[in-house]
Amino acid sequence: MPLIMARTGECNTIIRITGKDETKRFLENMGFITGGDITVVSEMGGNMIVNIKGTRVAISKSMANRIMV
Repeated sequence: MPLIMARTGECNTIIRITGKDETKRFLENMGFITGGDITVVSEMGGNMIVNIKGTRVAISKSMANRIMV
């Protein structure tokens, strides 16, 4: 399922990242890698704050839809 559907506070594992190579590379540089753990901290209007590798990162709704957990 896409990350946008994950519950707040629930730890998930990234299964794959979809999109163009540029998008995948951008997300990988921010720490979003296949097999990595990700937790949704909060969600407002589809935009999310997530905890990945001990760091909080804000991502847009469109980016969250590209991350499959």
